[in-house]
Amino acid sequence: MPERFAIYFAPAIASPLWTKAAAWLGRDPATGTVFDADVAGLSRDRLAATATSARRYGFHATIKAPMALAPGTSQGELERALTAFGLRRRQVSIGPLKLTLLEGFLALVPERQSEALTRFAGECVAQFDRFRRPMSANEREKRAHGGLSAHQIGLLDRYGYPYVMDQFLFHMTLSDRLDAADREPVMDAAQAWFAPVLGREVLLDRLALFHEAEPGAPFMRLADFPLSVEVKVDA
Repeated sequence: MPERFAIYFAPAIASPLWTKAAAWLGRDPATGTVFDADVAGLSRDRLAATATSARRYGFHATIKAPMALAPGTSQGELERALTAFGLRRRQVSIGPLKLTLLEGFLALVPERQSEALTRFAGECVAQFDRFRRPMSANEREKRAHGGLSAHQIGLLDRYGYPYVMDQFLFHMTLSDRLDAADREPVMDAAQAWFAPVLGREVLLDRLALFHEAEPGAPFMRLADFPLSVEVKVDA
């Protein structure tokens, strides 16, 4: 499989949310920095064991899932399209975040996902789908497994990913699927570690382009593309 690109939301690299999440996962995809210190009473080894995949992908919310580029397109063309898209789009309030378990995965999610956020994500998916290389038959077969509904399979066939449009759920993953014995201690540690940023308003003010150089490589944060039309956020 060739290199892949993903369009994510990720907060500014100097923001407390980004720095705390990078330290939690043990890797900063923007700088390549690796963190070895324990976090909130959990050893680095234990944290690493619970977040192998989350660490590789880096802290983010998926907007357009990782994709190989379609024939006739290029990274430069994708970056120019992202720049132009951002210049014409309004920033979106995500609202305050909370910690939750999604099917055993620890994640940060909005306290309430707005229709505006769902619409924005769907617009991104449709706008940038021309850059996605179509799935092969083998890729489609693998991705269609796992209890998808008929509607989700239709979205998979149309956009290469089933959790888009009305199936989109904004989430920023902080672990792999946790064993029952890990759920309480990891959640408690996360509540303590992320307490300074929980309940604060978060603004989707940019899209971030992430890159997987080869299969299994850690995703790196290549560039940010600001959304240039500001919105007023209530204090």
